[in-house]
Amino acid sequence: MEDMDEIVREFLVESHENLDQLDQDLVALESTPGSRELLSSIFRTIHTIKGTSGFLAFSRLEQVTHVGESLLVDLRDGRRSMDQSTTDVLLRLVDIVRDILAAIDLDGTEGEVVVDEVMAAIVRVQEQVPGEVAVEPAVTPAPVAEVPAQRSATPSTTPAPVATEVSAEPVDAAEPELDDEPEVEPVPEPVAPKAASATKVQSAAAVVPSPRASEPAAAPAPAAAAAPEEAAAPRTSADSSIRVDVGLLDALMRQVGELVLARNQISLLASGADDVELSRSAQRLNLIAGELQEGVMKTRMQPIDHVWSKMPRVVRDLSAQCEREVALEMIGGDTELDRGLLEAVKDPLTHLVRNAVDHGIEPPAERVAAGKPAKGVLTLRAFHEGGQVVVEVADDGRGIDDEKVAAKALQRGLRTADELAAMGPSEIVQLLFLPGFSLADTVTNVSGRGVGMDVVRTKIEAIGGTVDVETAVGQGTAWRLRIPLTLAIMPALTVECAGDLYAVPQVNLLELVALDAQRTDSAIEYVQAAPVYRLRGELLPLVSLAAVLRVDGPFGAAAVAGGPARSGNQVIAVVQADQQRFGLLVDRVLNTEEIVVKPLSSRLKTLGVYAGATVLGDGRVALILDVQTISRRALTSDVDLRRARAAAEVTKTVALEQVLVVGIGGDRRVAMPLASVARLEHVRLSEVELVGGREVVQYRGTILPLIRLDRLLGGYGSMADQSDELLLVVYLEAGRSVAFVVAEILDIVDDDGSQHSDIEDAGLVGSTVIDGHVTELLDVRGAVLAADPAFYDVRADASAAVPDTGSAGPVSRYDLVGAVR
Repeated sequence: MEDMDEIVREFLVESHENLDQLDQDLVALESTPGSRELLSSIFRTIHTIKGTSGFLAFSRLEQVTHVGESLLVDLRDGRRSMDQSTTDVLLRLVDIVRDILAAIDLDGTEGEVVVDEVMAAIVRVQEQVPGEVAVEPAVTPAPVAEVPAQRSATPSTTPAPVATEVSAEPVDAAEPELDDEPEVEPVPEPVAPKAASATKVQSAAAVVPSPRASEPAAAPAPAAAAAPEEAAAPRTSADSSIRVDVGLLDALMRQVGELVLARNQISLLASGADDVELSRSAQRLNLIAGELQEGVMKTRMQPIDHVWSKMPRVVRDLSAQCEREVALEMIGGDTELDRGLLEAVKDPLTHLVRNAVDHGIEPPAERVAAGKPAKGVLTLRAFHEGGQVVVEVADDGRGIDDEKVAAKALQRGLRTADELAAMGPSEIVQLLFLPGFSLADTVTNVSGRGVGMDVVRTKIEAIGGTVDVETAVGQGTAWRLRIPLTLAIMPALTVECAGDLYAVPQVNLLELVALDAQRTDSAIEYVQAAPVYRLRGELLPLVSLAAVLRVDGPFGAAAVAGGPARSGNQVIAVVQADQQRFGLLVDRVLNTEEIVVKPLSSRLKTLGVYAGATVLGDGRVALILDVQTISRRALTSDVDLRRARAAAEVTKTVALEQVLVVGIGGDRRVAMPLASVARLEHVRLSEVELVGGREVVQYRGTILPLIRLDRLLGGYGSMADQSDELLLVVYLEAGRSVAFVVAEILDIVDDDGSQHSDIEDAGLVGSTVIDGHVTELLDVRGAVLAADPAFYDVRADASAAVPDTGSAGPVSRYDLVGAVR
């Protein structure tokens, strides 16, 4: 069919491929009925076909897949097990779906394919008691076998709304084939016309009257000889389309990347030689490599509008079905994505749009009652950010109520009440991604199965991406798909820090400022312990790359602790991220070149500050910096540090504040606010473990980081490691916990702040006199940041929080006595 809608054509191609795999999965599931992977794959395939057929108004295909999906729900939820009767009826479902697709491919309609018998068979199997033998009709294929006869005899008995939208020309072209079928009946040669589907062949044989089967057998030979000519006539959409495996394009792109590296090497050699011919050859190689690189990139890159082109009709049909008024806005449709990324985001994007229309945007009456316009707004936005492609689906609907999510999770037994109580709102919302989880009260053709968000997470995480959600009750929800670049070539600035090489994407780079050794100390100023540089009259926040990466180098410790800077040649790379400029302190700038971006291993994703890796022209490996993450992590830590110091200044004026006085060795006394202490604990020294170079202990089912105050504060005295036990002061804030290791608990006293004096050491805010002894005042927040700059970056999971101590109040003197004893 030449005038087939592009959406229908793509649906047919994908469905044919999925059905072929579905046959194999069903058979494999029968032999391994406990395979959740196979069952999930089957369920998603049927769910996708059902959803798309609903959008395209193929009602019978939607009905039969909906009934089959209900049987798969029973299998997924464990209400029945996979047996032969279940496999048989699901294979019949696949056959009938394939017949309907063949009819759609022929003339754009579902034809006269009968689905009632298959639907009834599925219902019979679903109603059986698990383990009972299925009672099937004597001749199972009979209903399917009658399809061609019904097509020719009663072409108008089944209503088909789509048929009115299709021109009569394709139907007229198909009529001679349908009219010729009764004439073939007297001769037993129905298998000859291969132009018909397999179901037609079987049905033609099934309706042959038995007396005619005794006619001479010489007739079938000519018909069989003519079969090849008839079979070559029609071509389906699946036959006229071909899909290239993304792996092949990845391999080609890798080879282009190697060519780019070779070009860079030869260019370096040619620039340092006096050979004219070598220079000409290098220039020609540069030209050819550039053209080839551009061509290969074009074969892989496509605008996301190719995917978004389906969405206006999807939103229109779905809003009508759900009785919503929705205005669709698409921003960034020209954002080019890798073809593999387009394939990866297609289904997740469809599911998010469906959920936004059905769950997010309210009915018009409800919106008007809430003071909103009757028509809701659904926004699709795409953009590049920090070596990633961000695709956003946002609506201005009712938002997600985390209390409702928690109640549903508790009702379905997915989480206990204690687990939910320890989770924050954002963590509770993440429960939506659990398989089978749905907030819908009833199951409809649009939603309620709990499969949509599971598909989103599965497909995005399969390519190393993440799914973020921001929601506010009554205001709307925004889903963000962050997808890392699989392979791309981009210009970058190569820098050196502490002897290692790093690449800064030029898209984030604004300018470079060089500081010699004589100017370093005087040019860098400090505002509340945060380093800044005056650039053309404006203060530019500085971030030490060595401090962010926690490596030895100039400004490595100074930037973290807020102490004086070290001398040495420095370069400030002025970069911009999230609409904020800052200076990145590096040791040396090497070169600007095009690099091939390669994704990091899954084990390195948690580091956060890297967007990928690359191989330079000289063969060395460089890590690509994620400027956005560095900005959020480092600048936020500086803000927290300044707030902590400002809070410490305010604390000085507060009278009679209770403080906990501890000893950290060498007669050194330190006081910390009692309000920051969550609990006191003893742990055995043998229980201390090392994770990433840091000391931790397993504490009540959690991992608790340790900070030794004597090592952090330095100076005089240290705790002797003679005891077999460690005394811990557990500190808790915003769901994150850490323990300070001290030598002894001395007392709890009331400090009036009358004898405070300032101290500029890292981790301290001053000193005072308590009980006749000079006692240093600990800056708890600053001490934590000095030991772990990333402590306050992201809210920790519930598992990182300290378990409930059973007491809502602060630590008392009785707790101290018990701890000391």
